[in-house]
Amino acid sequence: MTGTALGAPAVRREGRQKVTGVARYAAEHPQPDRAHAWPVPATVARGRVTAVDTSAARALPGVLTVLTHENAPRIAEPDDPTLAVLRDDRVPHRGWFVALVVARSPEEARAAASAVRVEYAVEDHDVTLSADHPEAYEPETANGGHPARREYGDPDGAFATAPVRVDVSYRVPPLHNHPMEPHASTARWEGDRLVVHTSSQGGTAVRATLAGLFALPEDRVTVHTAHVGGGFGSKGTPRPDVVLAAMAARATGVPVTVSLPRRQLPAVVGHRAPTLHRLRLGAGTDGRLTGLTHEIVTHSSRIKEFVEQAAVPARVMYATPSSRTLHRVVRLDVPSPSWMRAPGESPGMYALESAMDELAAALGMDPVRLRLLNEPEREPDSGKPFSSRHLTECLEEGARRFGWGHRDPRPRSRAEGHLLVGTGVAAATYPVLVQPSTAEARALPDGTFVVRVNATDIGTGARTVLTQVAADALGVALDRVRTEIGDSDLPSASLAGGSSGTASWGWAVHDACTALAGSLAGRTAPLPDEGVSAHADTAGRADAESPYARHAFGAHFAEVTVDSLTGEVRVRRLLGVFAAGRILNARTARSQFVGGMVMGLGMALTEGSTMDAAFGDFTESDLASYHVPAHADVPAVEAHWIDEDDPHLNPVGGKGIGEIGNVGTAAAIGNAVHHATGVRFRDLPLTPDRILTGLRG
Repeated sequence: MTGTALGAPAVRREGRQKVTGVARYAAEHPQPDRAHAWPVPATVARGRVTAVDTSAARALPGVLTVLTHENAPRIAEPDDPTLAVLRDDRVPHRGWFVALVVARSPEEARAAASAVRVEYAVEDHDVTLSADHPEAYEPETANGGHPARREYGDPDGAFATAPVRVDVSYRVPPLHNHPMEPHASTARWEGDRLVVHTSSQGGTAVRATLAGLFALPEDRVTVHTAHVGGGFGSKGTPRPDVVLAAMAARATGVPVTVSLPRRQLPAVVGHRAPTLHRLRLGAGTDGRLTGLTHEIVTHSSRIKEFVEQAAVPARVMYATPSSRTLHRVVRLDVPSPSWMRAPGESPGMYALESAMDELAAALGMDPVRLRLLNEPEREPDSGKPFSSRHLTECLEEGARRFGWGHRDPRPRSRAEGHLLVGTGVAAATYPVLVQPSTAEARALPDGTFVVRVNATDIGTGARTVLTQVAADALGVALDRVRTEIGDSDLPSASLAGGSSGTASWGWAVHDACTALAGSLAGRTAPLPDEGVSAHADTAGRADAESPYARHAFGAHFAEVTVDSLTGEVRVRRLLGVFAAGRILNARTARSQFVGGMVMGLGMALTEGSTMDAAFGDFTESDLASYHVPAHADVPAVEAHWIDEDDPHLNPVGGKGIGEIGNVGTAAAIGNAVHHATGVRFRDLPLTPDRILTGLRG
C-alpha cells in the first residue's frame, strides 16, 4: 500500500483480518480453563431482593459458582451508579442484575441462570413519561454540560405578535443502540494484575474505572480493545459486563467471559431517552424568524441523571432576535439512558427541522429558501463567529444534485397508482469535539515507522486514517507506517465518541510525527537498534476554549413513496451533502456518512421502543421486535461533501463525521412523507399503522 495523501481512499488496514475471521473480538480470546458467565436480571420494576436460592443452579453440570450481593467480591462505590452491580439488595429498575452464574460453557451458564430463584419485596413504580408529569423539573445542565435553559430577547412576545406562527409538538420514542457485537468482556487475574479484553469505545477510561473499583494502581490493569464491533455510544463508558467479568474471574481464579445476551442490553447499557418536544416558531411574512422556542421533556433513571440535550441544536441553527431553549427531566424507575449516536442533535434536529418544514408550508415558501433566508452571521446563542459554516453551500449543492428545482411543492401532487410520492429536505449540525490525547512515533533502522496511541477502532477505519495522518506528517509512503492501537499500555487517548476520535488522536499523532521528522531531518548517523522516538501530548491545547463556534453542517434530501393501501413508506433516494472540515479518507468517510443516513432512516421508519407501564421494561428488546433497516430498505444512498478548509480546528483540519450523517435524515424523510400525503405525522417511527390512521383520519 503506497500513497500518503490525506483524503485518498486508502483501503482499511484490518479489512482482511475481519473478513477472514482472524480479528479477535472481546469474547473470542481463547485462554486455558476459561469459564463463561451469564447474568440473572431482576424481574420486578422496583424493590429489594429478600432471598436468592442458588442451590438448584449450583447442582447443575459445569457450574463453578453463583455470585449474588451476598458473596460477590467487594468493589468500591463507583462514580457511575450503573456499575454498582451485586453490591447490595436494591433493584432500581427491571433488568438490573441480581446474580451471576459462572460455568464451564455458555450453555451451562445460561441453563443454570434460569434455575436461580429470587424473591423480592416489591415497591410501587412509575415508568411513564408525560409532558405534564408532576415530578418534572429543570436540571442545572443537560448532557455535555450545556445549560438546561438559554433565553434571550422576548420569545413569548415575539411569538404572540408574529404574523405567521407554528406551535407544534413532536415525540421521539426510546431508541436502542444494538451494535453488531453485543457488550462482552473477558477478564483474568495474574496475581494482583487484571487483564481484560472488552468491547468498549475507550480503553483508557475502562482501565481507570477498574483500577478504582478493585483498588489497584492503574499500571496493574491492562485493557485490550483491539477490535470492537460497533457501539454507537452504548460502549462509550464502561458497562456492567466488564465489572462482572473481573469479579467472576477473581472469585473463581480462572479467566471468565461475560457476553451479554442481546435481550438484556436495553436494560443495562443505556438507550436514547424518549423526548417530548414543543416548538413555537414565529416569523414575518417574508419568512424571517422573529422568535424560536424549543422545549423538551425527557426521562432519566432514579440512580443517575442523564438529560438528552435535544434543545441545544436550536441554539446553533437559525438567526432570530428572540429564543428560548429549555430541558426538563423526570426521574422514573427506568433503566439509565445514555449516549446514542448524535445524542441531542438527532432527536432535536428531527423536531426543529420538521417544524421548519411546517413553517415553510404556512408561509407558502420553498423549505430550502426558508433555511437560506435564516442563516446567522454568528452562532445565535454564544455570539461567537463560526470557524466555518457552509450550510448554504450544502443546501444549494444538495438541491442541484437532487433535482429539487423540478419539485411540485403542492402536497399529494404526485402519484403512481396507489403510491403517493414525495420529497423532503432537512438541515443538520453537529459540534466539533476534541479531547486531549497522547501518542508516540518511532523510526526504526529498517526505514519503517511505528505509531502508538490507545485509540479504539469501532469500525470507522481509525487505524487506516491515523496511518495516513502519520505518513503525511512524516512525508513517507503509507506502507512504511504501522499503527498500534487498542491497548491501555499504549500512550493514553480519549474515547471513540462524539465524532471526536480522529480529530483528537490525529492531533497527537500529527504532533508526534512532526517532532520525529524534525529530529530526523539533520541526522546522518545510523539509527540505534531500538530506533528513535518522539512523543506528543495535546493537553492544554485540544481542550482549550476556542474563540470560535465550531460545528459540522449538512443537508439531507429524501424521496419516498407511501402506499395508500397498506400505509408502507419506502425510501427511494437519500442524498446528503456535508461540510465537515478536511475529509481524511474518502472511502471510510463515505461509509460513515452512508451508515449515519441509514441509521436515520431506521429512526424515521422502523425503530422505536415501548415502555411497558405494568412491568417496567422495554417490550422491543431484541432484533426480532426492534426493527433496524436491512439492505432492501435503502436502495439508493448518496453522500457528498464540500471541500472545507477550516484553520481553527486542529492540525489535520477534520471535524468528525460519524454522527452528522445521522442528524437530519429522519426529518428529511418525515417531511417527504408529508409532501407525499398532505398529512403531518409528528410521532416516530412512521409505521404503516400510523400512516393508515392519518390517511383515513
